[in-house]
Amino acid sequence: MIKIDTKLVEELLEKANNSERKRANYNFHKTEDDTLQRMLNCLNVGTYIAPHKHEDPDKREAFIILRGKILIITFTETGEVTNHTLLEEGTGNVGAEIPPRTYHTLIPLTSGSVLYEIKDGPWDINTDKVFAPWAPKEGDEDALAYNENILNGLNLND
Repeated sequence: MIKIDTKLVEELLEKANNSERKRANYNFHKTEDDTLQRMLNCLNVGTYIAPHKHEDPDKREAFIILRGKILIITFTETGEVTNHTLLEEGTGNVGAEIPPRTYHTLIPLTSGSVLYEIKDGPWDINTDKVFAPWAPKEGDEDALAYNENILNGLNLND
């Protein structure tokens, strides 16, 4: 049995807090070849996840919030927002599933936000993600401004 408890979450939070990327994950699957990838993702405010999709091979991706507040956004092929949901612990919005071939990103709205993520495997760094050509890449100087523009456009920026 794999247990998800406070100790595991706190250890992951510490890793995320010490990470330059302001996030960390804990994999439950034992190999990259596993056909069902399962992990905890801890995201802090200020991290940037470049919009991407999973295709060739097509993969579904599902998220369940365990702690904090995270915005999930989907986009058209040209970068217009098509849908969004705010996952927040203790509310009725606790999960979302992204279909294959759908551009999406996640923006944490509170530091120490933790998701349980499930994605079709296997994982191959060369085919896992197709990054959106219309969005900044991770590490670009305008990446966080891109997130801010999304939040402002959705009237979610405090």
